[in-house]
Amino acid sequence: MSADTIIKRLHENGRIRPNAPAYFEKQGGAWVPTSWQEYVKQVRQAARALIALGLEPGDTVSILGFNRPEWAITLLAAMSAGGAGAGVYTTNSPGEVQYIVDHAESPVILLENESQWAKVDAVRDQLPHLRHAIMMRGTVIDDPLALSWEEFMSKGNEVDEAELDARIAAIELDQLASLIYTSGTTGPPKGVMLSHDNVAFTSKTALEMFSLNANERLLSYLPLSHIAEQMFTVHAGATAGFAIYYAESIDKLPENLREVQPTVFFGVPRIWERFYSGVTEQLSKSTGVKAKIADWAMGVGRQVSDLKNKGEEPGGMLSIKYNLANKLVFSKVKPLLGLGDIKLAVSGAAPVNKEILEFFAGLDIIIYEVYGQSEGCGPTTFNRFGATKFGKTGQAFPNTQVKLGPDTEVLANGRNVFLGYFKDQAATDETLIDGWLHSGDLGQFDEDGFLSIIGRKKEIIITSGGKNIAPKNIEAALKNLELVAEAVVIGDRRKFLSALITLEEEAAERFAEAKGIEGQSLHDNPLVIAEIQRGIDEEVNPQFARVENIRKFAILPRNFTVEDGELTPTLKIKRRVINDHFSNQIEGMYEGLS
Repeated sequence: MSADTIIKRLHENGRIRPNAPAYFEKQGGAWVPTSWQEYVKQVRQAARALIALGLEPGDTVSILGFNRPEWAITLLAAMSAGGAGAGVYTTNSPGEVQYIVDHAESPVILLENESQWAKVDAVRDQLPHLRHAIMMRGTVIDDPLALSWEEFMSKGNEVDEAELDARIAAIELDQLASLIYTSGTTGPPKGVMLSHDNVAFTSKTALEMFSLNANERLLSYLPLSHIAEQMFTVHAGATAGFAIYYAESIDKLPENLREVQPTVFFGVPRIWERFYSGVTEQLSKSTGVKAKIADWAMGVGRQVSDLKNKGEEPGGMLSIKYNLANKLVFSKVKPLLGLGDIKLAVSGAAPVNKEILEFFAGLDIIIYEVYGQSEGCGPTTFNRFGATKFGKTGQAFPNTQVKLGPDTEVLANGRNVFLGYFKDQAATDETLIDGWLHSGDLGQFDEDGFLSIIGRKKEIIITSGGKNIAPKNIEAALKNLELVAEAVVIGDRRKFLSALITLEEEAAERFAEAKGIEGQSLHDNPLVIAEIQRGIDEEVNPQFARVENIRKFAILPRNFTVEDGELTPTLKIKRRVINDHFSNQIEGMYEGLS
């Protein structure tokens, strides 16, 4: 085990801190620990079980479920056996699950529960490579394809420890370790190939950058199929040796945060928005002296955070004020959020509102924004202790080169840059040129090397929850509805997807005649609205994952035109122009949402 891989680091933790907790689960109302020694045993037993099931080096194991120890154990077991994990989002539809599992050619899939099993069962005849479905603890499926977790783990007894050790010893740093499926601008998801060196380098570098160690606590709750959560929970956890607490569910996140009080917390903008809404609502209830004290303390907090972001510490009277503000306000508010012991708070996966960063700075919580993508193993630029500017995405990740192309596209080169796209050489050649990752994002640097993202070459929507969504397939499905001429999906930095829709004139006239509403304005007619809503509910949304569903729509009073600059001469839509021309309708769909 010579190469410095995540698997080597995992074993090292089992050796040097055998009795320290590797992870915690909530059981019977209490957080129950599992030691590093036991964790290593579980990973090794699962790896031997995968070998017993026929997993060969280079094979993948698909994983579909919420954050549980079995998720991480199976990913690490697949890596140990010379294979790779391929995470699938729990919200994916059966068709999307089928595409990923088949594309990854996975002979084995890990499933959380009956509902995830049902997705695979519905498409099993379209999964020629799949031979085994392993269920997480607590679920037993009566089917020849399915194995309970206990049945699966017992299979490991059929394989010698020495055979597993040989597999581990044969791991090369440039070998595939994890497949991250991410949406492209058009068409189906692409499999981002991350090597053992990618994940080992990135996790270790991030830990060193923030001086994180085995004493940290992290609450795992974002999808492990997303590179950010996988990096923090699995790879950084195994590298630093700190404890992971697996959240009970997204709904229980606030409660779990207050119980765990993590020292490290990663949140997508939507999470920080929720915190912001909750705190501002509570603060609005304060009156008189309490309100004045809170305002004063937050003013002090912002002053101190401004200094810390420049690598300075408060002194003199400001230091005295800070200590008092901490005693009166910060020490009370932060634990209520679950951030009483926070050391590193991160926002990533989508742009976060600068005002939210400044607000939390007033509560003595500095949120460090990161920019990157799966193809860069997560971070390309990162704000950090003593070098942070709110509203910018930070400076280049250590030992990584970041520059702008001739068209200001952000380019990156380093050990965090991916191997390429799985089974897609054309897309790889387009994105990875002479070792440089072409991000598709447009940026600009300031005089201190802090990057700002100013736009995207590719028209991917990134919701405030951090989900990357290719709008074209959804728009195509909307345009299949009889009454719809054009559809533009909206949702960048928003909480959900909506759509601007124009009516297909002839179809609308036929509909109006059939319903006896000729001569009326159709774009705001209740019968027309109801018919399009029915089509979205019954014909469009079922094709896509829940996060890709259209929740609201606005029917525009006219069609898009070339003359108004909304269409190209070849009748392709111009999103930015449309967003500008119909901004009132767009804002109307999100009005009143906190």
